[in-house]
Amino acid sequence: MTAPLSERSSTVTEAVKLQRRATRIAAGRFLAEGPNLVEAAARHGFVERVFATEAARQRHGALLGGLPVAAVTDRAMKALSETVTPAGLVAVCRLPDATLEQVLAGAPSLVVVAAEVADPGNAGTLIRLAGAMGADAMIFAGDAVDPFNGKCVRSSAGSIFSVPVLAEADTVGLLDRLRAAGLQVLATTLDGEVSLDDAQPILAAPTAWLFGSEAHGVAEEIASLADHRVVIPMAGDVDSLNVAAAAAICLYQSAREQRGRRSGSG
Repeated sequence: MTAPLSERSSTVTEAVKLQRRATRIAAGRFLAEGPNLVEAAARHGFVERVFATEAARQRHGALLGGLPVAAVTDRAMKALSETVTPAGLVAVCRLPDATLEQVLAGAPSLVVVAAEVADPGNAGTLIRLAGAMGADAMIFAGDAVDPFNGKCVRSSAGSIFSVPVLAEADTVGLLDRLRAAGLQVLATTLDGEVSLDDAQPILAAPTAWLFGSEAHGVAEEIASLADHRVVIPMAGDVDSLNVAAAAAICLYQSAREQRGRRSGSG
């Protein structure tokens, strides 16, 4: 069903405002751009409205079937889009309503915590990794990037719709609650006392992995609260990794050990 022209004009204006964090929070809505993200959002029931150019409606008719679609001009799409070459589809999606209480009530076995991560591309990649490794939640702690900004949503490659994504301002309080729920907290640090090579005995237990900012890693006062500080052994002159690369290595190791535990107990 296509909205009347006057309504389309109003809703486009309101949707463009969702490019700002304050408006997203106040409205409880965010934007997802491109056919892959629109399809993922629709599959998980997050889509409220899709704006589409005529060319995109022709090209993606099967995808748009059954969704509330508003036809817009190419000019309007440029205002809605945050990419250099708009794909012609932008969905207004409701923000997920998952809470930390709900996540912890589900007896999680793998949780990803990103403390003070500021780069939206890295944040989106962390969400994608959390989804790929079967994590029960992705939590952005402290003064972190808004995971629902456009670049982060695109970088998540749709996983933002399948993994509970939360924001918790109080990192210390968050770690206390995770530990109280039965999760060990592992922090990645350059001076960790446990090498990831030797961490297999502890990785099978329910785990919250703590990753730090791109510039400084996990702050010392936060890392000191972890049950174990883990270092990734590296060769050559490399002494640190991008947060997303470090997370990929650590989460894969945890997911593998936890799969082995479940297989062994079954």
